[in-house]
Amino acid sequence: MPEIRHDPTAPTRSRLLPPGGGIDAHRHDDHQIAYAARGVVAVTTDAGSWVAPGNRALWIPAGTVHAHQAHGELELHLVGLPATDNPLALDRPTVLAVGPLLRELIVAYTRTPDQDTPERARLRAVLLDQLRASPQQPLHLPTPGTPVLRALCALLDADPADRRTLAELGRAVGASDRTLSRLFRADLGMTFPQWRTQLRLHHALVLLADGLPVTAVAHRCGWASASAFIDVFRRTFGHTPGGHAPR
Repeated sequence: MPEIRHDPTAPTRSRLLPPGGGIDAHRHDDHQIAYAARGVVAVTTDAGSWVAPGNRALWIPAGTVHAHQAHGELELHLVGLPATDNPLALDRPTVLAVGPLLRELIVAYTRTPDQDTPERARLRAVLLDQLRASPQQPLHLPTPGTPVLRALCALLDADPADRRTLAELGRAVGASDRTLSRLFRADLGMTFPQWRTQLRLHHALVLLADGLPVTAVAHRCGWASASAFIDVFRRTFGHTPGGHAPR
């Protein structure tokens, strides 16, 4: 296993990453917020993966071993906060909604990370206030712990457009649909349809960041029509896939 890099202080900075680029697994003693002003950022831990488009940010608690992955041209803004600053009392990675004001606060705060001025302190205070008002979003794709679920999830991750039922998938991995249904709830904390929708949305965000047309994304990710995809996407992210095109 490669050595996990330990950075005692989570850096506050902005950086550009090319499509497919990333930051290898590491951890901080401080909390960190990861926000993509352009492109899509994914954060992966042993517990699963979280994906955030431009109206979402990722909260990464202190001590969490995590890696960043860029999808599309990524303009990544990272905000480090001392472990004592946890406005939502979150102890695991979480996706947060980002409104226009919070977006501008994050971008402004990371623009001059080395300044230590009263103005910057006030900016940070307002940023924390906005974080306290940010609703959490259920955009987590958990990692299965049982071998049979790992096999099933790998099939769908390789082809999210696979429309086989749970019973049909069960025959492929050697388990009944009743057993699999119970494992999804016990191991992943969600039903099979909920997990499959999360998986398809994760793939959709990546494909949109790569510039694929909405209709092509819908079919590649398993929706019967572009309109069905748009409806699910809007209800989940608050805007249409067309509004998520690379900037």
